[in-house]
Amino acid sequence: MNASLGETLLQAVTSEFRRQKKLAEDAIAQLSPQEWTYAPGQESNSIAVLMKHVGGNLRSRWTDFLTTDGEKPDRDRDAEFEAGERDTPETLRAVWEAGWSALFHTLESLKDEDLLRTVTIRGEPHSVPLALERSLAHTAYHVGQIVYLAKMLRDAEWRTLSIPRRPRPR
Repeated sequence: MNASLGETLLQAVTSEFRRQKKLAEDAIAQLSPQEWTYAPGQESNSIAVLMKHVGGNLRSRWTDFLTTDGEKPDRDRDAEFEAGERDTPETLRAVWEAGWSALFHTLESLKDEDLLRTVTIRGEPHSVPLALERSLAHTAYHVGQIVYLAKMLRDAEWRTLSIPRRPRPR
């Protein structure tokens, strides 16, 4: 019960990232892998593309988080937004899991004193709390897109991921 502010922050951020991952995965589980490729328009992302992008972003940002720039030289961000023949359910899940694994491994390793450090993302310095917030906001933004697409595709068969609406009076 005597957790420090830093420990409390790291626990809260980790908990929210876990919640976001579960929301996305529970939405994706309601669809067939073929539905993952649906995009409502030319400039819209499919769930498959969002899985690649979130996975790629998290892997890049959270691998060697404290010691290297968050934009890794081996990341091809633009390719994350292109659907291709290599994007099978297995490869998409692997990219997705690699990103989340890098994130959770790093979050579990961070200490209070790390919150006072500065990290670099795309050449810009960020405090560790700012980098945490930036990544969480970015991830939640795309998780919301995944949930919205899945809900749109499932329509009347959608199984809610939160508190169900009350039945309407007849």
